[in-house]
Amino acid sequence: MLNNLPQVTKNILILNVLFFIATLVFQERGVDLIQLLGAHYVNSPLFNPYQIVTYFFMHGNFFHILMNMYLFVILGSYLERLWGAKRFFIFYIICAVAAFGLYNIIGAYELYHLKQILISQDFPIDNINSLLKEHKVITELYASSAEYGLYAEKASLPMVGASGAIFGIMTAFAILFPNTEFLLYFAIPVKAKFLVGFYLLFEVIMAFQNNYNDPVAHLAHIGGAIAGAIIVLIWRKKDRANFW
Repeated sequence: MLNNLPQVTKNILILNVLFFIATLVFQERGVDLIQLLGAHYVNSPLFNPYQIVTYFFMHGNFFHILMNMYLFVILGSYLERLWGAKRFFIFYIICAVAAFGLYNIIGAYELYHLKQILISQDFPIDNINSLLKEHKVITELYASSAEYGLYAEKASLPMVGASGAIFGIMTAFAILFPNTEFLLYFAIPVKAKFLVGFYLLFEVIMAFQNNYNDPVAHLAHIGGAIAGAIIVLIWRKKDRANFW
């Protein structure tokens, strides 16, 4: 199977699998790579610039990486053969970084607002940040302030996964090949433009609900999709070609 994949698709797939295996191995040794390499908000005490690149090679569990890599291999390999390795690689990276950017626009502002509330309450914000850097959250402090609980959760919970970049790939595919049919649940034929369109609408609705119990970074998905749409429309106009 790997020999039949184009080069960039194959290498990104291998990197994702290796990062996932490393996550499991280091977890057994007490090292949390999810916290270290996942993307925290830019104003979180746990943020490091390298996370902008490393986060989209990290995945939370087996099902997470399985679904992401399944979609990536099917659609990504097709686009790489269409565009070539260099263009596809640039596209993937831009979508992943755009996903990180949109994820931060609202989340970082909310984290800043919570921090200001804690400062106004004379809450020991520096102590909280020190505990977070040590990956510790004291239950008693968490219970003492609702704002602290939200601040600690937002500051310490990282975003992981290639979903943002993959949403960019899905959107690009739907624009270039809108009438291509997929078998939903392996039985129901659905055209790409409808499948991706409804999926994106669902992501927008979920993002506006802003449910703190929802672990999915819907804004990252939307950011990747927007970047993917913009890039592919620019390239299509530049190439003066229609592909369907």
